[in-house]
Amino acid sequence: MKNCLQNGNIKLRALEPDDLDLILHWENNPEYWRVSNTLTPFSKDIIQQYVNAAQDIFAVKQVRLMIDDTAIQKTIGAIDLFDFDPRHQHAGTGILIDTLHRKNGAATSALNLLKTYARDVIGIRNLTARIHEDNLASIRLFEHNGFKRVGVLEKWHSHQGIWMDEFIYQCKLV
Repeated sequence: MKNCLQNGNIKLRALEPDDLDLILHWENNPEYWRVSNTLTPFSKDIIQQYVNAAQDIFAVKQVRLMIDDTAIQKTIGAIDLFDFDPRHQHAGTGILIDTLHRKNGAATSALNLLKTYARDVIGIRNLTARIHEDNLASIRLFEHNGFKRVGVLEKWHSHQGIWMDEFIYQCKLV
């Protein structure tokens, strides 16, 4: 399993108690709220419960993996599988790379590791991603890594009084 969770200096790993403050920082950063549909900050206690919760995707239907850059020995992001449906073998995915560590290929490496892990370990056949129309970096990332736009939810999100479409992407893993 190590090979499907590490490629070069990018490594995916389970949440650890030491990740609490970093996750709290990301979840409470208003710049990310629009993408995650968050309206209010999370308490440290709520994040602590999440970090300590069982990470069995078959039990909780989701899993978050931290993205480490072993070259700089730092956690630079997180990648998720959510809305897991074991019967139909599909899940949603999302990724966050900390602003200071973007545009260096880490997101592509992490997404490809996640695809391999999802297919080979969990048995997922299809991944989906939902991306706001103005999130051009995420659109490029997913399109360049095998995701195809399969739908549009028109005027689905409002941001500062402007209604935007949400694109639905799918990646067939098998």
